[in-house]
Amino acid sequence: MSSGVVFSVLVIATAAYGLVVLAVQAGRWPARITPHLTAAGIAGLVLLGGFAGGWRLLTFSSDGAEPLFPLAVWIDGWVERLVTNYGDALREHVSNPIVYGIGFFERFLHQEIAWPAIAIGFTLLAFHASRRWALALFVGGAFVLIWSLDLWRPTMQTLSLISVSILVTVAVGLPLGVLMALSGRFRMLMMPLLDFMQTMPSFVYLIPVVMLFGLGTFSGVLATAIYAAPPLIRLTDLGIRLVDPEVLEAATAFGASRRQKLWRVQLPLALPNVMAGVNQSIMMALAMVVIASMIGVRGLGQEVLYGLQRQEAGAGFTAGLSIVLLAITLDRITQAYGQRLQTHTKGR
Repeated sequence: MSSGVVFSVLVIATAAYGLVVLAVQAGRWPARITPHLTAAGIAGLVLLGGFAGGWRLLTFSSDGAEPLFPLAVWIDGWVERLVTNYGDALREHVSNPIVYGIGFFERFLHQEIAWPAIAIGFTLLAFHASRRWALALFVGGAFVLIWSLDLWRPTMQTLSLISVSILVTVAVGLPLGVLMALSGRFRMLMMPLLDFMQTMPSFVYLIPVVMLFGLGTFSGVLATAIYAAPPLIRLTDLGIRLVDPEVLEAATAFGASRRQKLWRVQLPLALPNVMAGVNQSIMMALAMVVIASMIGVRGLGQEVLYGLQRQEAGAGFTAGLSIVLLAITLDRITQAYGQRLQTHTKGR
C-alpha cells in the first residue's frame, strides 16, 4: 500500500469525522452513531474498496487506461456530427455574408475614407461624448501615432472585426439579458452557463468554431462574440433588476402594460448599465485580438504574432501599443456616453 493511498484514506476519514460532528451539533445526526464510529466505518469501506481493485480511484490516476467519464469522446463525436451535417450550410448561409460585410467595412475604412477623416471623426466623437478637449486631443493624437507607425491598415482591420463582433454580441446578448431580468427560471438556467463562458479559456472556443467554419475572419468574429457576450448579458439583467420598484408601481398605476413598462421605463433606466456592459464587451473583444490571429484573422493581433514568430520585439511592441491606444479610445468614449446617460437618467 503506497503512502498516497494511506494519505487519501486519512483525508476521507477526517472529512467524514468533521461532517458528522457538524451534523451532531446541528441535531441532524443520530446520537447513537458517534463521529468516531462513522469515520472508522468509512475508512474501512474505502480500504475494502481499495483491496477490491479501487486504488486507481483513490489515487486519481488512470495509468493510461480509458477515462471513467469519457466526456471528451462524447464532445468529439457531437462536434463531428455537427460539422458533417451542418458545416456546409452554415458556411454558405451564415459565414459568407458576414465575411463579405466585414470585408466591405474594412475596405470602406481603409480605401474609401482618408485616414485624417477617420481621425477627426473619432476626435469629434470623443468630444461629443465627454465634452472635454483633453480626451478629444488624446484620441486624435492616438490615431496620428498609429498612422505614423505604419499600422493604419491592421488597425482598421481590427476595428472592423471588433465592430462586427460587438454588433453580434449586442444583437444576441441584449435580448438574453432582458429575458434573464424578466424570468427567474431563465436566469437560474443562464447563470451557470455565463459562469462557464467567462471561466473557460478563450483558446477552447476556437476549436469547434474552426472545425465548423474553418480558418479565417468569421471564426474570429464568432469566437470573439461568444467570449465578449457574458458582461453585456449580466449587466443588462442587473440594470433592469435595479429599476426602482416605486417607478414600476407608478407606471402600473398609469395603466402601462408589461411591454410598455419594459420599453419606456425599465430599458431607458437601465441604459447606463447596458453601456457599461457594452464597454466591458469591447475590452474583452480586444483581448481576443491576438488569440484570434492564430486562426488567420488579420489585424493588429497578426502583427503581434508575426513579431513573436520572427523574434522582432519592436514590431510586436508597436502593434501592442496600437491595440492599447485603440482600447483606451473605445473605452473612454463608451464610458463617457455611459456617464452622460447616467446623469441624464438621474436628472429625470
